[in-house]
Amino acid sequence: MDDPRIKVYGSATEITVAANAAGLRDLAERLMALADPELRDGYHEHLESGIGLEDGSISLILERDDQL
Repeated sequence: MDDPRIKVYGSATEITVAANAAGLRDLAERLMALADPELRDGYHEHLESGIGLEDGSISLILERDDQL
């Protein structure tokens, strides 16, 4: 199985999250974990270039916001 590879890039009006199949599964698992009923509002996770994301990516924050 391939290693997860995720790249985030974009402009002022559009963001693209591109990933291989393993990367998409990794993102899905992270999002499912954020939906856990035991987590509190405001819980978040940072992904940054070279740490969870491919080099050259812009930073991505996944956040639980129960006010939405």
